[in-house]
Amino acid sequence: MNQESQAIDPTVPPSGTGCVECEQDGGWWFHLRRCAACGHIGCCDDSPEQHATGHAEQTGHPVIQSFEPGEDWYWDYRNKTFVEGPALAPPNHHPEDQPAPGPEGRVPPNWPSKLHQ
Repeated sequence: MNQESQAIDPTVPPSGTGCVECEQDGGWWFHLRRCAACGHIGCCDDSPEQHATGHAEQTGHPVIQSFEPGEDWYWDYRNKTFVEGPALAPPNHHPEDQPAPGPEGRVPPNWPSKLHQ
């Protein structure tokens, strides 16, 4: 079994429709990323808390996929590059009526100044 097949489990559904930790803490996110190994949904590196990367560092799950509508790219933290991968278990993105940044009602008016870039 190669490293990519160990890092991606196409049978695991996403953990929810928003960043797990932001939902627990009452936070907000810019964009969402999905762990390709366990389905954990975390916020992107531009988001204030960067939970997707934190999840990868804590668990050793190195590959994420975008959880944004219209995006299906994968990123591998090990070599910091885009990689190919299979279709994951649905849903493949957050609900289309969920705004980015989100979730609705928790994004501060000055949100652009809070992003990491």
